[in-house]
Amino acid sequence: MEQNTATKPIRCKAAVSKVAGQPLEMEEVEVAPPRAHEVRIRILCTSLCHTDVTFWRLKDFPGQHPIILGHEAAGVVESVGGHVHEVAVGDTVVPVFSAQCGDCPDCLSDRSNICSGLPARPGMPRDGTTRFSFAATGEPIHNFIGVSSFTEYTVVDVARVVRIGPGVPPEKACLLSCGVSTGVGAAWKVAAVEPGSSVAVFGLGVVGLAVAQGCRMRGAKQIIGVDLNPEKWDIGKRLGITDFVNPNDIGEKAVSEVRFRIDQPARQVHFLVLYLLLVANEFLVNQSLCRSSRR
Repeated sequence: MEQNTATKPIRCKAAVSKVAGQPLEMEEVEVAPPRAHEVRIRILCTSLCHTDVTFWRLKDFPGQHPIILGHEAAGVVESVGGHVHEVAVGDTVVPVFSAQCGDCPDCLSDRSNICSGLPARPGMPRDGTTRFSFAATGEPIHNFIGVSSFTEYTVVDVARVVRIGPGVPPEKACLLSCGVSTGVGAAWKVAAVEPGSSVAVFGLGVVGLAVAQGCRMRGAKQIIGVDLNPEKWDIGKRLGITDFVNPNDIGEKAVSEVRFRIDQPARQVHFLVLYLLLVANEFLVNQSLCRSSRR
């Protein structure tokens, strides 16, 4: 690779979603140099989140095409723009779709992690533009929630980058970008599960299993997992699930069964409220995207 790449665009391969719901196409794209407060990252590993699938299917806003999807990733900083002091070239990093400017009231609060200084918006968080284009035509390609990881190189705002140790396997580190941090953070920060608690987790996908792990880390005594897939019981036991309820086995009595099994009913309400908060949070983020696009 040429030296001083921070001032030059890079051409690489990317999986581009050109039409909603249609297969991604491998294209040669041009990735612009990082601007102020931005870093360009060589992607080592990326994973698929259901949010990627949701936006891939959307024909209307907030769906945008052509677009480079993907937001769970791990990589190495290839170059940095001006005013970047948090990371350096060669650092192993995880990009995160939620910004942390560190200065706004929400970032300074212990009760919020939705940055108001750099709110969610299409494109890059500081100017709403993209750093991607088709190499052959120069046509812009939309950026996806400030990350776009289905590409060999991407540009991310430094407020959305977390440095990690170089020894962390990238195929595991990439899960920290979204699913694992969402679940563990929900149990640890939002619900603040107390030692000895009895909790219930409805849905044992990546986020639900991460919630269970977060509850175990917080010292929960009983963690009841609820899922339609019986295989999730074996997986869940390794991550902290102590009891398992499959609604297929008991008809429409899943909630009653959970209440029957739980050791401390008062704690159950605490955690079920958390589950509703996660749904509400996703709604609020989507609303924020809509408002930002119309400014």
